[in-house]
Amino acid sequence: MSWLTVETPLPSGPMHIAVTPLGVVAGGYLGDEARELPRCTDEAKIAAVNGRIGDYLAGRTREPGLPIDWSLSTGPHRAVLQTLLREVPYGRTITYGELAARSGVFEDVTEPGSAARTVGQMMAANPVPLLVPCHRVVAADGIGGFGGGRVGIDVKRWLLTLEGVLEPTLDWNGPL
Repeated sequence: MSWLTVETPLPSGPMHIAVTPLGVVAGGYLGDEARELPRCTDEAKIAAVNGRIGDYLAGRTREPGLPIDWSLSTGPHRAVLQTLLREVPYGRTITYGELAARSGVFEDVTEPGSAARTVGQMMAANPVPLLVPCHRVVAADGIGGFGGGRVGIDVKRWLLTLEGVLEPTLDWNGPL
């Protein structure tokens, strides 16, 4: 696993992306956390990741379209993430509870709200954010949460605005 940094217009700044021979295995939105991790030196991978994420964030494509290495998610977590990727397209959202139901993972859960809360925790632990669009998962009564506190919520709003789910505000700095 090696890491690269992708400059973005997101409120969080650059993204840090980890790649393997199978594809993108991990990513993160915040800060300088990848500074001391092994750096990717494969120019083709660097160009592909930068180009595809750049095109998505500039509004030139609707999905990053990068291969995903699923090795950091297993079992129910992987099933929920794959359901999200397969069933919630660009410009659409789904609630935590709806995603829980569609995934089929929580059929035996009877406590009200438990499956939705668990899906929220799974989204917070999504190893490949943006590629598996956890920003499209919202609360039944609003936008819901997103990792990274206030900056994380700003990233979620930015991405949902990019996709046309939310109307741009006066401070929107993305593509129109």
